[in-house]
Amino acid sequence: MRLSPWLLLLALPFAVLAQNTATGLFQAMDTNGDGRISEAEYVAYMSQGFYRRDLNHDGVLEPDELPGGHGKPVTLKAWQDNLRREFNKLDRNHDGYLSPQELMQPPR
Repeated sequence: MRLSPWLLLLALPFAVLAQNTATGLFQAMDTNGDGRISEAEYVAYMSQGFYRRDLNHDGVLEPDELPGGHGKPVTLKAWQDNLRREFNKLDRNHDGYLSPQELMQPPR
């Protein structure tokens, strides 16, 4: 199936937005600007979600701080251990860093 040129022109801004979003995310995580994301950078960036949810700042997400207001409490250590497992799944070439392509790939 061939797409019409008009459809391609309409889709182009969305493709540019997606690329800019992906690039922006990568740059936000790459705090030292070396063009790759270390495990420490990934964990630090992704831990921001924990800190935003931990309303009483006790290092534990209680059920009322979790999405939907229920579930088992989650410690910062458990949260970050999970992030490290995710990082290792994304690091497909096992070099200890994420490239832009690795970061944006679907998890396996």
